[in-house]
Amino acid sequence: MPLVTIGIPTYNRANGYLREALESALAQSYPNLEIVVSDNGSTDNTESVVRSYADPRIRYYRQQPPVTPNDNFNFCLQQANGTYFLMLHDDDKIDPDFVETCMSAAGYDKHVGVIRTGTRIINAAGTVIKEGRNRVAGLSLADFILGWFAGKTPLYVCSTLYNTGGLRAKGGFHSRHNLFQDVAATAKVAAAMGRVDIEKPMASARQHGGKWTHVARVREWCEDSLELLDILCELAPDKRDEVRDRGLRFFANVNFNRASDVRPLNKRLKAYWIVYRMFEGRYLPRAGTVFHSTALYRILRHIKRKMLGLPAWVD
Repeated sequence: MPLVTIGIPTYNRANGYLREALESALAQSYPNLEIVVSDNGSTDNTESVVRSYADPRIRYYRQQPPVTPNDNFNFCLQQANGTYFLMLHDDDKIDPDFVETCMSAAGYDKHVGVIRTGTRIINAAGTVIKEGRNRVAGLSLADFILGWFAGKTPLYVCSTLYNTGGLRAKGGFHSRHNLFQDVAATAKVAAAMGRVDIEKPMASARQHGGKWTHVARVREWCEDSLELLDILCELAPDKRDEVRDRGLRFFANVNFNRASDVRPLNKRLKAYWIVYRMFEGRYLPRAGTVFHSTALYRILRHIKRKMLGLPAWVD
């Protein structure tokens, strides 16, 4: 059984989600496992929390002085001894049979590029908001990319097991602003070494408050999106035009949604204008996103939830 490394980069989450992430790694049914925890200069009791588990599979490192978050991701990759590598952010978690299912589906082959499952999206309390099944098994790389655009598969790092050598050969996790670095890595390694797809959601990616988007950040997301689209077109030359056409529409929509988180309204409109211009003036935001989070929007949303008996997190 190939050794699998789970890398957990962390910062100041000792009293938050770190225990959940770490315990989901320790609970794996797959026996040949190591866990690399890289503490990026936390000011809380992260070290004592990690060391309290006293499990020989855990290796703890502390970055001092702290490095950029993406450098911390790649540090975990550099320390990996495993044939395969999973990046598990400190607020995400995996099912107990995640690694075992991935390795079994790949026939314990040491030369597969990426092994992927579906992904759940959970909120701050751990409640499942939605599930995305991975419905691209057997498709070519071009159709895998188009499947992502069409919503047939979610691309999250917590549900992706990488071939360690293949990922290192492609430069690890890197993009212009290190915003789509995980998707770029997945596409490059899959193109070079192939992939195995498992439909069932077996990993949970967390969405929670405190992530505010600013106008400058929206521009960076747009730039990373367009760079990623260029990469995807190069990797799928047989359907280059279709990938570019659908990709422009897909990424424009993604970035309009990010722009909708910008506050106040005048800055949000500026962010929409940036997305509109950077995507060739071909797409417009959905009408419902323009006034997102304004007082009128909140009132209408509250009325809708009351009438339909919906929970607070449903738009």
